[in-house]
Amino acid sequence: MKKDKEKQIEELLERGTERVIEKDNLKEKLLSEEKLRVKLGIDPTGTKIHLGRATALWKLRKFQDLGHQAVLIIGDFTAQIGDASDKKEMRTGLSKKEIKKNMENYLDQIGKIIDLDKAEVHYNSEWLEKLSAGKLLSIAKKFTAQQMIQRRNFKERWEKSKPIGLHEINYPLLQGYDSVQIKADLELGGYDQLFNLKIGRELQKIFNQEPQDMMTMEMLYGLDGRKMSTSWGNVINIIDDPKEMYGKIMSMKDELIYDYFRLCTDVDLKEIEEIKEKIEGGNFNPKKAKEKLGREIVERYYNKKKAKKTAKEFNRVFKDKELPEDIKEFNPFKEIEEEIKDGKLDIITLTCASGMASSNNEVKRLVEQGGVKIDGEKIEKWNKEINLDKEFVLQVGKKKFRKIVPEK
Repeated sequence: MKKDKEKQIEELLERGTERVIEKDNLKEKLLSEEKLRVKLGIDPTGTKIHLGRATALWKLRKFQDLGHQAVLIIGDFTAQIGDASDKKEMRTGLSKKEIKKNMENYLDQIGKIIDLDKAEVHYNSEWLEKLSAGKLLSIAKKFTAQQMIQRRNFKERWEKSKPIGLHEINYPLLQGYDSVQIKADLELGGYDQLFNLKIGRELQKIFNQEPQDMMTMEMLYGLDGRKMSTSWGNVINIIDDPKEMYGKIMSMKDELIYDYFRLCTDVDLKEIEEIKEKIEGGNFNPKKAKEKLGREIVERYYNKKKAKKTAKEFNRVFKDKELPEDIKEFNPFKEIEEEIKDGKLDIITLTCASGMASSNNEVKRLVEQGGVKIDGEKIEKWNKEINLDKEFVLQVGKKKFRKIVPEK
């Protein structure tokens, strides 16, 4: 039993972690069964949490499962400033209105991962809105401008004469003050958060607290091999529809398979290594590995039944070239009757009105690329008019289908 726990702790410290400070100290505490206060802060900079952000949440859950106290801090105050970690341009922060909107279902998403009933949840506006200018200045006096400017991205901006906001320089102090307020024993963060976590450690010393240990996570790259970013559209969000989630995994670059297994699933590391060796040896098709990965991730955020059904449906549509079972219907006579002339409708209007494309130019581009089909046949010209005398299936790209039901 003791060996099992030691193995569990070793994997907790090693799997998916970039750096642990102080590792020996933390390991000793974990083995002694001391109950730790484990902090993770998340700024609500968007409405959805993607798999990259979820890696730290899953690490927090692992500590929960070992009996430690999870302390989740929603950075509703710090989001007004914006964390400058890894940012090449000056952050402007978000308005209170934007932050409130982003937080609407934040906890619902986080609850897919950590046990909120057993977690402490704080909003850092609780103490940061009460932090006086005098108190902030007394904290700031303990640090130098040089210390802040020397962080990598600030240094790069300085050398390129790009602006560095005074508000950005204060961000690490405010995040560090969070650690003081909740008396963190350990703080988790992304790979780019090391500087901020160190400031928290120093602030705890100033406030006569035992300095927190720190654990940073490896970076999970986006589906295209770049940094995962919502603005680039290369993310998988934890509340994505299972079909979309599975489809994105099937489209990812082959070289990302192993990192996604390691960082986004609980599949045994030995099994992951075996999959890697088989693929590299030409004995296992990467698509098969992606199918397994897709099932694992969908099951993690939904359930096993949903994962099996999603995989089966994907194979029906894309492998067996069959249509999905639950295609949404669109009746042009009910929705856009005024656009119909002599029982016909141009393909651009039909595609946009049915919600399959967002603009005329997008439809033109898709048609030119051979990406628009009716009952499996490609539309060759973007100005083609479609007869609305019978039911048919409109397909855009590989994944979008709409059943056109022209009932007057």
